[in-house]
Amino acid sequence: MADINIRMAGPALEKLGYLDVEIDPTLDLFKEIERLKKEKNAVVLAHYYQEADIQDVADYIGDSLGLAQQAEKTNADIIVFAGVHFMAETAKILNPNKKVLLPDLKAGCSLSDSAPPPLFKKFREKYPDHVVISYINCSAGIKALSDVICTSSNARAVVESFPVDQKIIFAPDKNLGAYINKKTGRKMVLWNGACMVHEIFSLEKINKLKVRYPYAKLIAHPECEDAVLRVADFIGSTTQLLNFSHKDGAKEYIVATETGIMHQMQKNSPEKTFIPAPPDNSCACNDCPHMKLNTLEKLYLCMEYEQPELLMDEDLRKAALKPIQRMMEISARAGL
Repeated sequence: MADINIRMAGPALEKLGYLDVEIDPTLDLFKEIERLKKEKNAVVLAHYYQEADIQDVADYIGDSLGLAQQAEKTNADIIVFAGVHFMAETAKILNPNKKVLLPDLKAGCSLSDSAPPPLFKKFREKYPDHVVISYINCSAGIKALSDVICTSSNARAVVESFPVDQKIIFAPDKNLGAYINKKTGRKMVLWNGACMVHEIFSLEKINKLKVRYPYAKLIAHPECEDAVLRVADFIGSTTQLLNFSHKDGAKEYIVATETGIMHQMQKNSPEKTFIPAPPDNSCACNDCPHMKLNTLEKLYLCMEYEQPELLMDEDLRKAALKPIQRMMEISARAGL
């Protein structure tokens, strides 16, 4: 993060919600956020893993690919990214002249953090004849060290855009990389990173849940461990899981990904039942603690005071932009 700068004006810091600032409880935050959008020509982009209120007030809700595509084409002057840090970075990489805001600076990502750029640079140097495909859930520093970026929606298409004899490093998610290796027959070298949410699901508890719900289908994100993926009825990105659950004929689904997506699933299919896959302990670990740091109150304060703003070194931004643009081109050719 040495090349990423967060600007916070001094007086505004006290009004960001981090210092126990109280918001008038009678304030209609939904209405206020809509007002600020119009006054400031701002757009709110939210990931499916955000809390329900933020999803309901967002202009666009999506997975990493959809959010990147929306960030690329927006005409707004201000992009408010209700997600985690690497997502706001991606928006800034694509929009150097727009103001990019993130409601909570602490909204990081365990997967992104698992790949520090200096260590990854040394790792890459061990494989000079390999191209690097990096999952979008990584820092700008990792993107700058990559040849092309992918998301869970387009990972297979990106990998298959290279000749079968091309040697590949896949980072940072080892589970997604292993899944794509299995689907494509490739033997990509995998960086040893993972998402804390998707690694926590308990196969034993899922099997017990399937006994209780014998007609339920297990749908899983490819960031899950292989043991879970092997018993899944459908594997896909958050958008693919959402679309499958809506179009499929089953009435019950066990959902092995972050629980935020279930809000949209229930809205799209109110007659169906969605059951969160259980973690291997008693905590609510299938809720991403980073995603859930963003709240409606923080979103409002962020828009009101236009802080904190994400800034980026221009050389880093340009280096990180090239592999993202390459991903966009591959996705467009694949119709994704």
